[in-house]
Amino acid sequence: MNVTQEYKQTEFGPIPSDWILCTFQDVLVTFSSGATPYRGIPEYYKGNVRWISSGELNYNKIFDTVEHISQQAVRNTNLRVHQPGTFLMAITGLEAEGTRGRCAFVGAPATTNQSCLAINGTEKMCTEYLFWFYRMWGQYLAFKYCQGTKQQSYTASIVRNLPIYGPKDIAEQRAIAEALSDIDGLIAALDKKIAKKRLIKQGAMQQLLTGKKRLPGFTDPWVEKRLGEIGVWVKGQSLSKNDIIPNGKNICIHYGELFSYGEVITLPVSRTNCQPTTISLGNEILFPDSDVTPDGLGRCSALLIKGVIIGSGINVLRHKPLYDTSFVSYSININRSKIIDRVTGTTVKHINSKELSEIMINIPKNKEEQTAIATILSDMDKEIADLEAKRDKYRLLKSGMMQKLLTGQIRLKTK
Repeated sequence: MNVTQEYKQTEFGPIPSDWILCTFQDVLVTFSSGATPYRGIPEYYKGNVRWISSGELNYNKIFDTVEHISQQAVRNTNLRVHQPGTFLMAITGLEAEGTRGRCAFVGAPATTNQSCLAINGTEKMCTEYLFWFYRMWGQYLAFKYCQGTKQQSYTASIVRNLPIYGPKDIAEQRAIAEALSDIDGLIAALDKKIAKKRLIKQGAMQQLLTGKKRLPGFTDPWVEKRLGEIGVWVKGQSLSKNDIIPNGKNICIHYGELFSYGEVITLPVSRTNCQPTTISLGNEILFPDSDVTPDGLGRCSALLIKGVIIGSGINVLRHKPLYDTSFVSYSININRSKIIDRVTGTTVKHINSKELSEIMINIPKNKEEQTAIATILSDMDKEIADLEAKRDKYRLLKSGMMQKLLTGQIRLKTK
């Protein structure tokens, strides 16, 4: 970084004084949106020409599309076939949070619908830099410059006049884009690895939690048990806002913290006059008792920590010593549909301990086998969590890099 570097003020904040500040049309070309071929002619949608809709713009390179159209549709609809490297941005429905700033690259020759605007680079600015600039500022630009009442949208004319800045040297633009793309690639690789590990774990759960695959050394039979048979139920207790204080002496688990499938977050509280039944013994299975969707009630969390206050809105299964807490939790979560079938209510959905008691699970008679299975699955969870933590660190690093590189606080050397 050049500590003597001078800056100039822009609506985006300070940028290096030697960078350009202009409009899209000053450094970019094309600004072409597509169209939707007439759906009343089925033959239009029986071709092999890629046809991109705005829903496919996901900060990615698009090599294939959900729908394909015919050459006849291209001709009769006056569609333009865009070449690889063309930048695409969503220009309609920008009032939706998931759409604002959404963009992508054409990865293989393709046409688009009317909700995508295609832009190409020039000798003054490359689309690779535009892609990262827009990822950083797309939402800001949409909020400030798009038009419409019910539906916020851009037109080609508006986009041409959007402000943009960047290094004058296109080599520096490419260097910035390459650095950010490299870390994006690392994140994508980790996402792919995490997805693969989750699939492997799901397969292992299907095999190990049903007894289809037995671990070496275990031959005792499995039995089917009602949840009501394996333990007793208690309810969490209500805590007032006054109970929750910074650096409190006790730890509480609240209803809203059960929505992470086995991971619970604790709150420091000052409560000391707790009911003994709501202080965890380290062998609890926790179920939320209400949610706005049935799916939200179809799972549980294992609590393995002693001495934790269990808050309101929680059904607590305190099982007998014959059973492994983690195994029971995994087994219930793989049978979520059985819980969902018993949910009642209209606007807010409910489930009580009486209904939960009737849920059936298969379980080994031998607790050692339960623990061995749970250990394998817990190890998989830890591996996934470690990968997620690593990915999240890269995401933070990328966010910092974008801020530094795209504002010129850090300059990259170019040959």
